[in-house]
Amino acid sequence: MITLENVSKTYGSGSGAVHALRDVDLHIPEGRIHGVIGLSGAGKSTLIRCVNLLERPTTGSVTVNHQAMTQLSSSALNRARHRIGMIFQHFNLLTTRTVFANVALPLELMGYRRAAIRHRVAPLLKLVGLDDKAEQFPAQLSGGQKQRVAIARALASEPAVLLCDEATSALDPQTTGSILELLREINRDLGITILLITHEMEVVKSICHRVSLISDGQLVEDAEVGHFFTAPATRLGREFLNDFLELEPPRELVSRLEDSPGDNTHPVVRLTFSGDAVATPLISQLARECGVDVSILQAKVEAIQQRTLGLMIAELMGTSEQTGQAMHYLESHELQVEVLGHVQRDD
Repeated sequence: MITLENVSKTYGSGSGAVHALRDVDLHIPEGRIHGVIGLSGAGKSTLIRCVNLLERPTTGSVTVNHQAMTQLSSSALNRARHRIGMIFQHFNLLTTRTVFANVALPLELMGYRRAAIRHRVAPLLKLVGLDDKAEQFPAQLSGGQKQRVAIARALASEPAVLLCDEATSALDPQTTGSILELLREINRDLGITILLITHEMEVVKSICHRVSLISDGQLVEDAEVGHFFTAPATRLGREFLNDFLELEPPRELVSRLEDSPGDNTHPVVRLTFSGDAVATPLISQLARECGVDVSILQAKVEAIQQRTLGLMIAELMGTSEQTGQAMHYLESHELQVEVLGHVQRDD
């Protein structure tokens, strides 16, 4: 449905050139919700704007709904864009037009007659829960209602693809949840493929089937959401996950951590459990079989769509031989084990 091949985007030239995207390859199958996440300035907005050619790639090709967008004439590109809806962070509604008129605008520009516009707009307002707000103006609406108008407007031309550019960033958590549920319903009931960019891991966790992580204009990780949350493959992915889960060692312990093990130290580890390991009493088994004491400093369990994710920060206390056996034991049970550092033993 959406395919980017070797897409690069450079602004400027020479020593002042800014490489916003670098050789991006991305494929999103029909009917999926795909998230792109990254830090500010990573290239997320440039990427999504290259899909409908609001930004034309410097190099590479873009295919959407079986059309090679980068090869279309201006008139053909305009027609192709009718099948690509887009919603933005700040709604972009026309303040002098009613809710109904805002949703009708794309149809007016496409030359629809009034009767056809009414026939199309009324069901859309019902879909987004605003059929009683048709004659109100944007100033009379809440932020969530404004975004619902923007979603209805994006759906007016019956798109096959919906692009969401930080669509929930300006909303409070409760309103964000309702907008995400609406997007899920649109994907499920209308079969519309959704590409969304966000810096919010909660958005990815809630509705995305797959997620790509972008950094410095490059896609550095691409995975099913459940796998990304349980076993991120890159350091940046782990940092995003740790920030989202807010699982960090106590500040007092951080000040004592040493990078390298010594003769009188023991390791502090971050453990990630998934699948059957969450329900298995591995820590008590570890203590018995390896003869170590385990001090649990932080722990939590998260539901990630159909998967359960457990996280823990713990000190493994024992001799060097015992803690070495404990590390091997944990890794042999397919846990993700990250050594955060080493602390001096009290004895």
